[in-house]
Amino acid sequence: MRNYYLVLQICSLLWVSCDTPNPEQEPSTTESTITEMEPAKYAIVIHGGAGTITRADLTEEQDAAYRAALNAALDIGEEILKNGGEAIDAVEKTIHYLEDSPLFNAGKGAVFTNEGRNEMDASIMIGADRMAGAVGGVSNVKHPISAARAVMEKSPHVLLTGKGAEQFASDNGLEIVDPSYFYTQRRWDALQRAKAREAENGTAEVELDHDDRKKGTVGCVALDQNGNIVAGTSTGGMTNKRWNRLGDSPIIGAGTFADNATCGVSCTGHGEYFIRWAVAYDVAARMAYKELDLSNAAREVVNEELVKAGGEGGLIALDRYGNVAMPFNSEGMYRGYAKPGERVVATYQE
Repeated sequence: MRNYYLVLQICSLLWVSCDTPNPEQEPSTTESTITEMEPAKYAIVIHGGAGTITRADLTEEQDAAYRAALNAALDIGEEILKNGGEAIDAVEKTIHYLEDSPLFNAGKGAVFTNEGRNEMDASIMIGADRMAGAVGGVSNVKHPISAARAVMEKSPHVLLTGKGAEQFASDNGLEIVDPSYFYTQRRWDALQRAKAREAENGTAEVELDHDDRKKGTVGCVALDQNGNIVAGTSTGGMTNKRWNRLGDSPIIGAGTFADNATCGVSCTGHGEYFIRWAVAYDVAARMAYKELDLSNAAREVVNEELVKAGGEGGLIALDRYGNVAMPFNSEGMYRGYAKPGERVVATYQE
């Protein structure tokens, strides 16, 4: 009997020892993990491209024009969301505005290819069920983001390109315009400068946006009152691009991603890097598998992984609580967000 009680005492001591925390073990970093919180009623975040954007590059008038355009775009999406509208409509209509503005490299402001054409790409994704649609290399669809939505909703496919995508858009009643609609003088001049440098240097000169140093692309992520997240991206790609090049914008997981369980993401920057590093999905994956919060997940991807790889650009992201992240590793990014009682619009490293 004495041996029996001795065994019980030993087992009890072992159990207490195993249950006692090790004082040398590092505490969990609760500030970098996902925690439950009260979600915002709605939220919307947008971008208009990232790159070499400094106060020295823009006049006061140009800076004011970009900020006014970002605010106007936010107005459109926020009006839909605060009135109980769906995130997908907020994303589509907000990007319509950005596609109609010659300030941004999308739609009316799209850059020119080496052949002197405008070839546009777009994608959209719903976080509730991961349904997605995209188009690449379209030249006569006024609103490529609407073509991407149509692919998602009215076809069995995710990505259509070129003439097939244009035919599909036309068959589904989307607005088709003459390719000359997309002509703007400053985009044409940017192509001529790139070709001149190409002739002088004897090497291919591919530029990422309108005045040769800014990255193009527009994007929007929205959270509606039903808790649904939708992300969308639209772009004109690279100035002087060849061979029907596609970047990350029409690639789900690279330029666009959405999942209600984690976040929605829209990217802007050097697309080849965003494709190879699956940037948009990587943010969501870090939230799901490392249990990082949105801010830390986005920061790791943009300011650590992309920097190590040599990729430049940024992204916007929104989680299911309405938290916003807008990291970039370039000198600036046109960006902004809105949620009840709160709005921010910014351009530089502020």
